[in-house]
Amino acid sequence: MLCLAAGWRAGHVVAKPLLMPLLAGHVYARGGPRMLVAALLCGWGGDVLLLSDADPAFLLGMGSFAAGHVCYLLLFGRGRTSRGLGAAYGLALVGTVAALWGDLPAGLRIPVAGYSLLLTAMAYRSSGLGPVVGLGGALFLLSDTLIATGVADWPQLPRPDFWVMLTYLAAQALLAQAYGEMRTSRTATFRTPPD
Repeated sequence: MLCLAAGWRAGHVVAKPLLMPLLAGHVYARGGPRMLVAALLCGWGGDVLLLSDADPAFLLGMGSFAAGHVCYLLLFGRGRTSRGLGAAYGLALVGTVAALWGDLPAGLRIPVAGYSLLLTAMAYRSSGLGPVVGLGGALFLLSDTLIATGVADWPQLPRPDFWVMLTYLAAQALLAQAYGEMRTSRTATFRTPPD
């Protein structure tokens, strides 16, 4: 983060691949479920692949993140969620994909739309574990939306990579609290998938 804020690309390239393995190691050391560790390691795969600007690396990175979202969905189970929030996420999905569609490279339109559906489902389901984890899901959606607007060549905030990483790291850290939320919640109606 500091590397990006300072515009030091080399420092970012060295530091970025270390972040998710460290978080995954922390979760594993505390007895977190393997599915959560797997989700974080899929994020690590995406982080490494997205260091390249090549289209194939972008698609592979998106695929790695998509696998992580599947892990999160399996981990989150079927907790209670708000229908109103589901409708809001659905409208955000349709509106964002429709707005970006014409500005995305033709070869990325379908993959980005499919990925966006999976990401939005993860963000919505995360809300079933309480507000902290739900915020993590929402921040992940925001982070990847910022990436998509960059791919679509929309106007960006100053130092756009900084804002992407800030929201992404906050998202993964909050989502990593899922196991603690699942163990302490008295009102959730989900179960932890077997390791």
